[in-house]
Amino acid sequence: MKKDRNYPNKRELTPGDVAKRCGVAVSALHFYESKGLISSFRNAGNQRRYTRDVLRRVAIVKIAQRIGIPLATIGEHLMQFSPGTRMTPKEWRLLTERWREELDRRIATLTRLKDDLDGCIGCGCLSMADCPLRNPDDRLGERGTGAILLEPERDR
Repeated sequence: MKKDRNYPNKRELTPGDVAKRCGVAVSALHFYESKGLISSFRNAGNQRRYTRDVLRRVAIVKIAQRIGIPLATIGEHLMQFSPGTRMTPKEWRLLTERWREELDRRIATLTRLKDDLDGCIGCGCLSMADCPLRNPDDRLGERGTGAILLEPERDR
């Protein structure tokens, strides 16, 4: 196995090292740290350093962001795994199962919105107050103003 000249057996990584290897800005690392997604420590010269496991954690954050998982959810899930240790395959499966559930909910919501949009376009009424498909007899007007139906109705 060929050793990387820039990082030979390096146990501590600088923010610049991590940023370069992960393809993110140093400011993104600081932001992730402020949100509790990754952690660092200070060396004897009071400089920020990261352990090598941060490379995988940043990759996980980037993957989750790419599929649309909110940072708060990412942080909530990552808190269950110790920083400074490598995530096991079993832990990764647990994490991705939760994300699959989240994605399934999002897909269902988007599908419903798409189908409802097609129905409203097909209806042709263009009514904001009394659409026979989405708001018969303006029943939603009693619940307030705004985009009330963007989230699924759970109390029915």
